[in-house]
Amino acid sequence: MLHYAEEIFEGLKAYRTADGSIQLFRIKDNIDRMNKSAERLCLPQIPEELAMAGIMELVKVEQDWVPSEKDTSLYIRPFMIGLDAALGVHSSKHVQYIVVVCPVGAYYPEGLNPVKIYVEDQDVRAVKGGTGMAKTGGNYAASLRAGDRAEKAGYSQVLWLDGVHRKYIEEVGSMNVMFKVAGKILTPDLNGSVLDGITRRSCIQLLKDWGYEVEERRISAEELFEAAENGTLEEAWGTGTAAVVSPIGEMGWEGRHVVVNGGEIGSLTHKLYDTLVGIQWGTEPDPYGWTIRL
Repeated sequence: MLHYAEEIFEGLKAYRTADGSIQLFRIKDNIDRMNKSAERLCLPQIPEELAMAGIMELVKVEQDWVPSEKDTSLYIRPFMIGLDAALGVHSSKHVQYIVVVCPVGAYYPEGLNPVKIYVEDQDVRAVKGGTGMAKTGGNYAASLRAGDRAEKAGYSQVLWLDGVHRKYIEEVGSMNVMFKVAGKILTPDLNGSVLDGITRRSCIQLLKDWGYEVEERRISAEELFEAAENGTLEEAWGTGTAAVVSPIGEMGWEGRHVVVNGGEIGSLTHKLYDTLVGIQWGTEPDPYGWTIRL
């Protein structure tokens, strides 16, 4: 079934705290999302308790591989794939669930520097009713060509538009995206083609607790670029497990080019990054119960 991409995966991390212990971040949310992806791809769902116990036991067995250097972690990749030995197109009756782990270094070895992104106006990542809300390999494969084009044009990431109207922003690269406009936080709503990012959820919770108004709605590229051109776009950032928070410093679209916050990381973006990383590493309090210590 590899030919037909009946595959799903997740990504989460284990962190070494200052006292040498190990903790996981929002593992239940990852398992819940994986089961939702499984339902969409006609794969079996895993009982939450069983999945949690398996991942936690694996991390305990491989605990010597959890690094302790600043901004490092043990990346955990659960995945599931259909294995039917047949060429016919149908849902698999034989499935394998595997978890692999790997130590990873700092995502920003040279510091938290803003990236340049390009609004993709040819390819689309996903459409409502498709698999955009699932974490499945096909979504990422479909993004590669646009990513290559953006890199050749001097950009780091692609800002995806919706697949129907080709005007509303959905994600940036393989991350969710947020914008601070005139003091409010805007982020694309979960419309069926946008992944329900766990870091996205965490950022929204923190922002609301800090007193910010957060709007989850459709945001057109035109609205965003107008805000950048009239000075009301104050900050922009992507959110995801790998980077946590990735500041956006420049954007290009249809011959227009704008700079966000003078090309520097904004204070709110930095605060989000520091707070989330602090919770993950155990250097900041976790009032939400997001972490589990092994």
